[in-house]
Amino acid sequence: MTEHTALYVYALLPDRPDAADGVTGIDGRPLRLVRVPGTSVAALVHDAAPAPLEGGDDQVRRWVEEQSRAVDIVWERTGSILPMTFNVLVAEEPAPEDRPAAGRSAERRLTEWITEQAADIRGQLEDLAGRCELRVDITVDRTAATAGDAGEDTPEGMPDGLSPGMRRLMAKQREHQARNAAGQLADTLHAEIRHRLLSIAEDYRDRGPTHRVAGETDVLCAALLVRREDIDTVGTVLTELRARQPAVRIRFLGPWPPYSFIDTSHRARAEEMAP
Repeated sequence: MTEHTALYVYALLPDRPDAADGVTGIDGRPLRLVRVPGTSVAALVHDAAPAPLEGGDDQVRRWVEEQSRAVDIVWERTGSILPMTFNVLVAEEPAPEDRPAAGRSAERRLTEWITEQAADIRGQLEDLAGRCELRVDITVDRTAATAGDAGEDTPEGMPDGLSPGMRRLMAKQREHQARNAAGQLADTLHAEIRHRLLSIAEDYRDRGPTHRVAGETDVLCAALLVRREDIDTVGTVLTELRARQPAVRIRFLGPWPPYSFIDTSHRARAEEMAP
């Protein structure tokens, strides 16, 4: 049996004694809190072997999903959380050969670090309390953007008797026109919708698209930090946009813990204590 001499760290959070009750993480492992007296901060962990998790793409994807699910459950209970990335381990500190009892346990190392950083961690947790992350991807469907302009040049209305070469040329012309029309509409909408979202969100981060769809032109891909009570307001803005612009396609995701709005220095420091 592998000895558990490390801690796999999921997140830092406000110290709530029952926050991890009944919660399981990666591979169904029971989670617990490492509480740090005098700091009002705790760490969400499972006891682990001192070696990072390794596996194929599908297995790692499953582990990441299980970790995210556990973080989400505890976040809902506490209202604020600082998630770690995948595979953050705090290991036992080896003892010097001449002082075999001098090594620090993984739990002691983690609690000492949290104690040192408690003011900063508490500040972040307080700033993010009651906040969540939303992801908004907005695109323009090129075909829909030019639906009223195609006229007789649509495939159904293309004159009979055209050579294959002429048909290809006309198809390329239509594609070029659709790209231009969608690009112009995207440029117009970008400034408007960004301004409206910024009037609601407390913070805003541009991001790459979550996924690309053929035939669509990007308008805006962003992460928003919003108060929970403002989620519906963001939804209303997007619904109104969709009603005004039938060519617009919207992907509205969340709410999630505010992964994109966390000072990652605590993650980097925790990673320094890995095996």
